[in-house]
Amino acid sequence: MKLVPLADRVVLKQLEAEETTKSGIILTGKSQEKPQEAEVIAVGPGGIVDGKEVTMQVSAGQKVIYSKYAGTEVKLEDEEYIIVKQNDILAVVE
Repeated sequence: MKLVPLADRVVLKQLEAEETTKSGIILTGKSQEKPQEAEVIAVGPGGIVDGKEVTMQVSAGQKVIYSKYAGTEVKLEDEEYIIVKQNDILAVVE
C-alpha cells in the first residue's frame, strides 16, 4: 500500500528521537521528546486550496522541521506517518 496525499498535504516519517543528551545522559523512552524533524515521503500536487494557488515547496526525500502539534498521525503496514499541510512545515534541513 502507498499513501498519496491530496492538494497541499505532505506525508512525513518522523525521525528517531535522540537517546542521549549532548552531555551523555541516556534518556528513557518516556522522557524522550518527540522530534519535530521528519523525512518527506510523499507530496501532494498542490493546486487551488481555499481559493489560492498553492505551489509545493518540498519534495520527497528532504528532511524538514514541522510545527509541534501539526498533522494527523496514521499507521500503515506497521509504519507510522504524519500527514500535514505544507504550511505546517517550518523549514527544510540542508
